Amino acid sequence: MFKGHPKGLYVAFFANMGERFGFYTMMAILVMFLQAKFNLPADKAGVIYSIFYFSIYALALLGGFLADRTQNYKGIIMIGIVVMFAGYILMAIPGLGLTIALIGLFTIAFGNGLFKGNLQALVGQMYDAPEYSKLRDTAFSIFYMGINVGAFFAPNAARGIRSWYLSTHGLKYDADLPSLCNQMLSGQLTDTTKLQELASTVSSAPITDLKIWAQNYIDVFSTGYNYAFGIAAIAMLISLAAYVFFKGYLPDRKKLAATSDSKVQTMTKEEEKSRLTALGLVFLVVIFFWMSFHQNGLTLTYFARDYTVKAVDALTNNFFNLWSFLSILAVIYGLVFLIGKKSSGVTKAIGGFLVLAGAYLVYYFNSTFTAANPIEPEIFQQFNPIFIVVLTPVVVKLFAMLREKNIEPSTPRKIGIGMILAAVGFVIMILGSLNIMDPYELNGEPSPDRVSANWLIGTYFILTVAELFLSPMGLSFVSKVAPPRFQGLMQGGWLGATALGNQLLFVGSSLWVAIAVWQVWAVFVVCCLLSAAFIFSIMKKLEKATS
Repeated sequence: MFKGHPKGLYVAFFANMGERFGFYTMMAILVMFLQAKFNLPADKAGVIYSIFYFSIYALALLGGFLADRTQNYKGIIMIGIVVMFAGYILMAIPGLGLTIALIGLFTIAFGNGLFKGNLQALVGQMYDAPEYSKLRDTAFSIFYMGINVGAFFAPNAARGIRSWYLSTHGLKYDADLPSLCNQMLSGQLTDTTKLQELASTVSSAPITDLKIWAQNYIDVFSTGYNYAFGIAAIAMLISLAAYVFFKGYLPDRKKLAATSDSKVQTMTKEEEKSRLTALGLVFLVVIFFWMSFHQNGLTLTYFARDYTVKAVDALTNNFFNLWSFLSILAVIYGLVFLIGKKSSGVTKAIGGFLVLAGAYLVYYFNSTFTAANPIEPEIFQQFNPIFIVVLTPVVVKLFAMLREKNIEPSTPRKIGIGMILAAVGFVIMILGSLNIMDPYELNGEPSPDRVSANWLIGTYFILTVAELFLSPMGLSFVSKVAPPRFQGLMQGGWLGATALGNQLLFVGSSLWVAIAVWQVWAVFVVCCLLSAAFIFSIMKKLEKATS
């Protein structure tokens, strides 16, 4: 898949993978940490979540401005990694108050603003060379895959650290307990029967005072999440090491600008204006995509915690157990190697080994599962990144086949198709939410209605396909259309549009406590369809900018 690409793509791939592992370790648990540790209601936790997500991408405008002004993209990126590390360290310290947590989140957001957009700009600069220009869309798909390799393992790391720390105190996890414990501590729990029942189930020691037990559970639970943030800090160190040792393979715009025969390309004011207008229109559209898509860490997580079954059968558990899931992937990739038309004898041998070994491991792990296997809400966060890892080669191959036949959709058209697919994903959630009690009817009590995990898995699958049509293509579009003297700023602009979409995430959490669950998803369906209609209405203008 890397064949024919510059070596700098490897560096960007792995540096981004480490950073994204740390980021998604945190995002898998952030809203549940805020609610458990600080007893925040769903809508207020959602406001903090959306402001943080907004800040991460909005500050990319500042990072892009600094890189464009200094032409020191690589130096700004390195500073960003170090600042993010400091923020994760703050989040990893147990027992600190909400104010310190918010400072830690802002520090992470500031560092990410220096890092993310400028790394994307460097990837685009590598493909400005004529010999690589036709591979630009493919390069950003591969780069995007690196993001999600890290993101796939992140929820398992967060869940594993939290569950390990609970077990060291003789406790187990139950999704309903943090809310019930906080209600007990605040005096809002009038009937303690359910709390007593769950506490007896998850505790290995006898319970003499339920209120003291509830405080202990909250303290241990939230500290486990603090240590998960520590894992994110370690991931930043790995990302820093990969970047420092191999950054020489990345382009250095500062040196190019100082070389008389390698000056940065310039454009007329009219051409710059035309391109900036096209970019602005795309930025407007993606605001509503990210407002909808990034509900995966907010309302979709609420749905996983409050309305999805707590246990699955042995067959379904193959997709929730990390090692069994990896074994399934080994079988899939092994078959690809075996049947590939261009596979060599060695490649086919490797494929055969992967199929046999993977099949055996799937059989072995499946034999250890029971009829009812517990699952936890954070684990649903793994499906989007792993689907990206699996589907990226498929989508790249599809686009390559269409390119050979001269019928590949333009980059803006791919973005429009992605918006339509996102709407389909939320239609699945509407169907899965029709016969449940709504949050405002529950009054803080656990829901008696639990639906199949397949609703969320199916939604994540469709949303992932939509993301592959939109996000890496959007990055490619920006790098292709942005005037040379605004490359860092325009990558920051893409992230700024993402920031505005993330700032609107609170719409989902606000609606969550006010209307029926199925109506929440319907709002996102409408947003995605209206955005798709708009982008197709200006398609000629966008395609002209990329010609």
